[in-house]
Amino acid sequence: MARRLAMQALYQWHMTGQPASQICRQFEDDIDYPKADPDYFCHLVRAVIDHSGELDGYLAPHIVRGIETLDPVAHAVLRIAAWEMANEPSVPFKVVINEAVMLTKKFGPSDAYKMVNGVVDKLVPTFRPQERAATKGTG
Repeated sequence: MARRLAMQALYQWHMTGQPASQICRQFEDDIDYPKADPDYFCHLVRAVIDHSGELDGYLAPHIVRGIETLDPVAHAVLRIAAWEMANEPSVPFKVVINEAVMLTKKFGPSDAYKMVNGVVDKLVPTFRPQERAATKGTG
């Protein structure tokens, strides 16, 4: 739930440019907020906003049509996934990929989940090579 709310908050940031602190406060009134980890939600929003250029740098080489062509929802999901892949080693890479795909299936443009799956999977060798090696052959 924290990722879903973060994706929505990042979409809002993309559209309005509001500061992260203001967006985090606004989401406290969301009906689903009590179901989320509020600290992780706000951490994701702040981190992705603060490092959006860096995250786009990780993503851009893997987006065939160019990062500027991304739908705002898919872009938000990819930024969250890139942040988690690079900075949240306690979240297994398979969870990062699965969550990104599921969010995109539910909220993104049709078939965008396929692109999201491919892009996030391409981040694994850069950020999680040992984890991937340890899971080879385990499905």
